[in-house]
Amino acid sequence: MCEELHQLYREKYGISEVDWALFSAKLLRQNFDRKALVLAAGKREDYLSYVEAGILRLYLPLGEKELTLGFVFAGDFISVYDSFLEQKPSLFSVEVVRAATLWRISYADLQLIYAQTEIGNLIGRKMAEELFLLKQKREIALLTRTAEQRYLDLFEQRPELIRQIPLKYIASYIGVSPQALSRIRKRISL
Repeated sequence: MCEELHQLYREKYGISEVDWALFSAKLLRQNFDRKALVLAAGKREDYLSYVEAGILRLYLPLGEKELTLGFVFAGDFISVYDSFLEQKPSLFSVEVVRAATLWRISYADLQLIYAQTEIGNLIGRKMAEELFLLKQKREIALLTRTAEQRYLDLFEQRPELIRQIPLKYIASYIGVSPQALSRIRKRISL
């Protein structure tokens, strides 16, 4: 079982061993190779996942182009949350950038946890709040910061991991061409 997740829930939310046993019994551990699609656009998101290892990318496929919306690293949660909540097809795809191990709970099982435990509702609310804050920070950055500032922010957040992401994905994420990102990188020489 994912001891890291157990410790997080114990420290942050005070989950009891009884509630953890109920919750952890519903978790599914899955490994994904690099370039694997965890979720394809047009498919329904059935899982809320904790990333034990790896890097994932959320993107919007636009014909020949792709628009990278975000990266998710080990220790984070991932879900195409609107699809998960509404149980409708996703507009986004989720791809593995670096081989990943996910601990996943299905929508149906999470609803069962919510109904059977008080702590489940608290944890669910906190995860939803974290996903909302990440989305809001991204929107504000796109509206108020330059591409160079967005690149530096991303580099500052996870410098040890950002070097493992292909530059074309980073360029798409900050809203520039790979050539413009190359110029930014030369200018700041990180």
